Amino acid sequence: MHSPPTLRREHRPIRSFVLRQGRLTTGQQRAFAELWPRWGLHWRPGEVLDVHGLFGNANPVVLEIGFGNGESLACMASEQPGRNFLGLEVHRPGIGHLLLEIERAGLNNLRILCQDAVELLRGGLPPASLDAVHLFFPDPWPKKRHHKRRIVQSEFVLLLARALKPGGTFHAATDWEPYAEYILGMFDAADDLFSNSAGQGGFVARPAWRPPTKFERRGERLGHPVRDLVYRRR
Repeated sequence: MHSPPTLRREHRPIRSFVLRQGRLTTGQQRAFAELWPRWGLHWRPGEVLDVHGLFGNANPVVLEIGFGNGESLACMASEQPGRNFLGLEVHRPGIGHLLLEIERAGLNNLRILCQDAVELLRGGLPPASLDAVHLFFPDPWPKKRHHKRRIVQSEFVLLLARALKPGGTFHAATDWEPYAEYILGMFDAADDLFSNSAGQGGFVARPAWRPPTKFERRGERLGHPVRDLVYRRR
C-alpha cells in the first residue's frame, strides 16, 4: 500500500502554497492505508492522465484545486452523480478527511491527487479535457511582495485555457476583496480566451450548488464579502 507522494522541492520553484503536512488522526491514518489505494491517484510530471478512464465513463470532468478538508467537494460529488470530480490538495489531513467522506457517502465519482496544480496543468491533462475548474478560497498572499506566489498568474490563465473545453468554466471564489479584483483583472484581460459570465468587471452570486466552505464561513464571521467569479472558455 502506498501513501501520496511527497512533493519534490529540489529546485525550489515559487509555490502558491506552503506545504504543511500536519498531524493525522487515527482515522486519517487508516484512510491513507486502506482508502488511498482505491481513490488516490499517483501522477508524475511527464505522464498524461486519462481523465475519463479514471472513472470508467465519459461524464463531464471537474477539477477542484485546493479542496481544503473536502467537505464541500464531497457534497458536490454526492449531489451531482452525473459529473466526475478530480480533487487536488497538498495538505495530508485534508486528504485524509476527504477519503473518509468518500467512504461514508459511498462516492464513485471522485478521485484525489496530492500534487502541485500548476505542474499538473502544464502537461498532466489532455488539451480540452475538463468541463470545469474550481478554485475556492485560495491563499490570497495579501502582502505585495508575496503576490508572485498567488496561483492566479498569466501562465495559470493560459494553462486553464488549454485544459478547458470550449464552453467550459473556471469558477473562483474568495473572501479577500483585493484578490477578487486581481483575479477579475487577470481574466478580463484575457477576453480572447474567456468571457466573464457576469459581464466585464462583474461578479456572480454564489450558485446554490456550491456549498459554503469552512474558509468562507470564517471569512463571513470576520465581515469579509465573498466574491464568486465565473468565466467561460471561448
